[in-house]
Amino acid sequence: MKTILLLLAALPMMAYAQQSPLLNIEGGKVQGVTTEKEGVFVYRGIPYAAAPINDLRWKAPQPVKAWDGVFKADKFGHPGYQSVHYPGGYTTEWGYGDESPYSEDCLYLNVWTKAPGDVNKKLPVALWIHGGGYREGWGSEPEFDGQEWADKDVVLVSINYRLGVFGFLTHPELIQESPNKVAGNYGIMDQIESLKWIKKNIAQFGGDPDNVTIFGQSAGAGSVKTLCESPLTKGMFNKVIIMSGGGITTPKAAEEAAKNAPAMNSPMMRAFAPITMEESANQTKEIMDWAGMTDLKKMRAASTETIYTLGNLYNAVTKNYKRIAASPIIDNYVSVQSFDNAALSNKLPNVPYMIGFTLNDMGNMAPGIADFCLNRAALGDKVFAYQFARPLPTDGRANVLKGAFHSSDLWFVFKSLKHCWRPWTKGDWDLSEVMLTAWTNFAKYGDPNGPKSGKWAPYSKKNPNFMLFKLDGNDAEASEMGQPIKP
Repeated sequence: MKTILLLLAALPMMAYAQQSPLLNIEGGKVQGVTTEKEGVFVYRGIPYAAAPINDLRWKAPQPVKAWDGVFKADKFGHPGYQSVHYPGGYTTEWGYGDESPYSEDCLYLNVWTKAPGDVNKKLPVALWIHGGGYREGWGSEPEFDGQEWADKDVVLVSINYRLGVFGFLTHPELIQESPNKVAGNYGIMDQIESLKWIKKNIAQFGGDPDNVTIFGQSAGAGSVKTLCESPLTKGMFNKVIIMSGGGITTPKAAEEAAKNAPAMNSPMMRAFAPITMEESANQTKEIMDWAGMTDLKKMRAASTETIYTLGNLYNAVTKNYKRIAASPIIDNYVSVQSFDNAALSNKLPNVPYMIGFTLNDMGNMAPGIADFCLNRAALGDKVFAYQFARPLPTDGRANVLKGAFHSSDLWFVFKSLKHCWRPWTKGDWDLSEVMLTAWTNFAKYGDPNGPKSGKWAPYSKKNPNFMLFKLDGNDAEASEMGQPIKP
């Protein structure tokens, strides 16, 4: 009986030992929850700016509204507003369905850490920016589970940001209203705001605000590129990872573009050609005026659904193929030049870079990545190039993505394979451990090999090789340096 009473008395202490520490951050007190990984905590759905709704629609992110009491960070926040996802393709891959409803109220972030409350721990920090064509996705998708990163002693932060027409719309009245005389790029401003949040708050989570890596894939990689050339991010990060976002434009790529020039004469393709902020704003005004939204008050009063569908409706009815901006634009404030021009004029941060793509990606990115590596190497920066070349296994079901497709490496970078339906082999788990270790080493040391020398050498004229992440014929992990494999 005495033993039982002692055990019962110990239970509250055991529960308390696993309870997430109470932290004081911008906005108030916050408490997270434990994860499946022993010793790792997650803080879900922390607001990092005010909800960008009503009068704050299409404005730079504003300070977060303080809350009373303790914010229980146990649920992920709303993804940015986007289309419904139907089974097949990427929806089947990621298993969408458990997320919060899509909303314009989407400025939330998540933190995974092993050291909440230890302000002297100074763990390296990594900010993850999700992809999705700037029009869909969110930071808490199952493949982005951050507990394995935290277990490797990196504080991982993932964010949601404004997407599509809500994140990038331009309009003459928005330019006039802005103190900087710009419009668009609100989604990028959100990402910059999350970097500011990290600077002010991450020490509470055991992170080092002066040791931050930014990384993203696809449109997340495009966002990372914009953050690199933006004058507003100086000193906010120390390392960069660009995944499936290409490198810089090569002469060969320009030649291919010239071959396809006739196709650009179609009305649909002209809608996606490069455009200035002023041209974009005038096109938006034409669409809004057509719909009777002749001033900002009417535009901000319109429903989320109306604004979201308006561009497609206008094009379907009028066949004019105007466009409402839904991706970053050069505005000479947030973004002052293309990533290519910034690289060529040495206006990018002189930091370590990691850059790569997948075997069956959206085109052959190897030449542009190689050119970027040589550009940085000439300026003294270390750049580590890679190709993910493991075709994903399948159980034979129909209508699924095949090969080492665009985004297939995400399961491995986060070692989140347990959330996927695919019949992984031991080699897959081994490969994911190799990649997770390389990525987290890079966040810690600016070198995927870690503090000691390893087989992944920086790309240079003397070493024009990529790290090839792959399995051998027996499905055993067999990553090695070499020339990118052609699909």
